[in-house]
Amino acid sequence: MKVLLVRPRPHKETIGLQHVMICEPLELEYLISNIPDDIKGETDAEIIDMILEKGSFEEVVYKKKPAFIVFTGYITHVGIIKQMAETAKKIIPSVKTGVGGVHAEVVPEDFESEYIDFVYYKNGIDNFNITLRGLINKKSINEIKEEINIEDKKVIFDYKYPDRNSVKKYRKKYYYMFHNPCALIKTSFGCPYNCSFCFCKEITQGQYFTREMDDIIKELSSIEEEEVYIVDDDFLYDRNKLESFIAGLKLNNIKKKFLVYGRADFIAQNKDIIAKLKEVGLQAVIVGIESVRAGDLKDYKKGTTVEINEKCIQILQELDIELYATLIIPLDFKKEDFSELVSWLRKLNIKFVNLQPLTPLPGTEIFESYKGSLLADRQRFEVWDMAHVVLKPRYMSIRAFYAEILKAYYKVVMRPKHLGYLIKKYGLKANFKMLAGSTFVSFQYLQKLSGVINEKNIIDTTKPL
Repeated sequence: MKVLLVRPRPHKETIGLQHVMICEPLELEYLISNIPDDIKGETDAEIIDMILEKGSFEEVVYKKKPAFIVFTGYITHVGIIKQMAETAKKIIPSVKTGVGGVHAEVVPEDFESEYIDFVYYKNGIDNFNITLRGLINKKSINEIKEEINIEDKKVIFDYKYPDRNSVKKYRKKYYYMFHNPCALIKTSFGCPYNCSFCFCKEITQGQYFTREMDDIIKELSSIEEEEVYIVDDDFLYDRNKLESFIAGLKLNNIKKKFLVYGRADFIAQNKDIIAKLKEVGLQAVIVGIESVRAGDLKDYKKGTTVEINEKCIQILQELDIELYATLIIPLDFKKEDFSELVSWLRKLNIKFVNLQPLTPLPGTEIFESYKGSLLADRQRFEVWDMAHVVLKPRYMSIRAFYAEILKAYYKVVMRPKHLGYLIKKYGLKANFKMLAGSTFVSFQYLQKLSGVINEKNIIDTTKPL
């Protein structure tokens, strides 16, 4: 049975980081590696990464003639996945379709469609295998659905490592900014914190669990790439786990360069362990700074302060660890607030920053608070990218809001001394690649400013609100 595991291309209107990063589809690699041995011989599974494929999805379907197609994606891919499923069934009426991924985990109803047969929102790997077995045994869709396990999500990790050879033809093209080529690994699941805007805690329904360290170290030993992105929702959480991680790297003589997610408060309180991680390869940390205003941090239930954020930044700079800072731009920002934000970021010598308009993602705690104020149609999934303005700014036009975000980014990131630093550290080639990607994102923002893109279902961008 021919099975396609498909990662779709982003919608042309989605303003996304895919222009400065393309990471391997780890979730699809897990699906392939964990197909049970007794049905592997009857299953010909293949990953199709449409981000890197040159042809169309239609061409893929005609050529591969699959019996089963599974898609993965975020909220911005919902509409695209529905269209792809419809296309596949028009070409091959008998083909069965399924979808999984983080959005399906939290808001499975968004994928309701006559063209999608299975939505995996609990125990995805196991239920994918139940589906495979059922299709091989010629069971109906309803019979398979009755067997699918939708009980409580598993809180143990007992799966085989992702099959990285399944994307062999793409591997050298997977990168994250200056980390190139870059492999992914996941060592824990869920997030133990309660930020109101965050999607992460919802994926595991508030549960947090980790893999055994011996298992993590063994998988790391099998990864060929020097650059490794640890995609835990929060890797810097448990000191004991981190001490074991460091010891495991040293004992097994593993030499890697790591990029991780981490909270400012942990870094501020644990400089010693961060320094030890630096010694074994920690290169960069993605930190949700979120705001320079105490009130915002309280509203977001972040559990940090401006002072903690500043201490975190200071520690990372002292240890020569790159900081990738993310901040949320609230709806009540005025021009002077943007100016103060820029001054703060420049004062602290921030080199990498992602400025995101406040976006109440469906499935998060804050969505209910803002759903009556949405400018974007809930079904216009492609604009839910945390870059589009989907809520009404209080004191500025939408167009002005976009302009201030873009100006702030360039004032912070594109400073001559920063560009000189980046060229010296990463070389001209890597910087040209990043420049090309960031220029494309800037062009997308400029389209918003110029009105080239018709914002259907979003109010007039030219009028103050």
